[in-house]
Amino acid sequence: MAAGVTLYEALKAADALKSEGIGITVIDAYSIKPLAKDVIRAAAQRTNNLVLTVEDHYPEGGLGDAVAGELSADGVKVHKLAVYELPRSGKPQELLAKYGIDAEAITKKVKALT
Repeated sequence: MAAGVTLYEALKAADALKSEGIGITVIDAYSIKPLAKDVIRAAAQRTNNLVLTVEDHYPEGGLGDAVAGELSADGVKVHKLAVYELPRSGKPQELLAKYGIDAEAITKKVKALT
C-alpha cells in the first residue's frame, strides 16, 4: 500500500518483481479515512496476511499505523517503510533512495518477506 509519490515507486517495484516471477498487489491508499479495509484484507489473504506500507514521512500516525490499527486483530501483519530519520532537502529520487522508500527498497523488502 502506498500513496502519492510512493505509489509510483510501488508500481515500479511491482513491475520489477513481476519480471522476476514475483506477483504483488499494489493498493493506492488515496484515503486513510475511510480506510478500504475489505480491499486490504482481501489482498492480504493472498499474501499470507502480509501487508507492506510505504510512506514518505514518519511512520507514527501514518498509513502503516492506520492499516495495523484496523487489521492487526484479523491477523494481518503490517510491515512499514517510512522515513525513520531527520528529513533533509535534496532531489526527489535521491531522497526516496536515502530514506529507503524507493522502488529498489520496496523490491528488496518484498523479497525479504517472501
